[in-house]
Amino acid sequence: MTDEAIESVNAKLEDLEAGRRILWARDQFPGKLVLSTSFGVQSAVMLHLVSQMAPDTPVIFVDTGYLFPETYRFAQELQERLSLNLHKYVPRQTAAEQEALYGKLWEQGVRGLEKYNFINKVEPMNRALQELGAEAWLAGLRRSQASTRQDLGVVQRQNKMLKIHPIIDWSDRQIYHYLKANDLPYHPLWEKNYVSVGDWHSSKPLEAGESAESTRFNGMKRECGLHELSGQVDFQI
Repeated sequence: MTDEAIESVNAKLEDLEAGRRILWARDQFPGKLVLSTSFGVQSAVMLHLVSQMAPDTPVIFVDTGYLFPETYRFAQELQERLSLNLHKYVPRQTAAEQEALYGKLWEQGVRGLEKYNFINKVEPMNRALQELGAEAWLAGLRRSQASTRQDLGVVQRQNKMLKIHPIIDWSDRQIYHYLKANDLPYHPLWEKNYVSVGDWHSSKPLEAGESAESTRFNGMKRECGLHELSGQVDFQI
């Protein structure tokens, strides 16, 4: 899809509701559409929407090996309830092997975090997209979540992949009402003041005076690499 075509599609999709955006993606990329999930704080919204509109869509779950116990239990609950077509991918190196070879990368500044994210998130996701033959990728990003997301369109090119963000313009209030209306849960750590949940060593509860962005990666980064449009970092591992 050319840049001009993406601009035209965005103009059409911007005024549609989330379900219609998912239906557009399903019809535009039959058999080539995937959804990614981290089973994060509000992941039940996108998982439920896609399970209703495009139930056979492969759902990619990248398991870094450093997730909270609550995340694994949350993932099992939603998989069973929504009958997800779940595909779990893990890094090529185990957590123990990584720490033996490189130490705790998340404690080694921005460069260490970038290498950590490449090994544990970007490479497994790229492998998943390739093996599943994906041409388009549904993701639950929202503009209100971070400064890095404020200018995202409903449709965006990321490297060779087309990303579709059905709930890009949703507010926290819309998320809440959708979860309530469909009797869906927040991640269990929501009750402990986590507003964003990733790996246990790089996520913390929101404190007074902080922004949501500061609760991840000690405030050094907001994006884990999966949703950065600038491309991939080349690491030798």
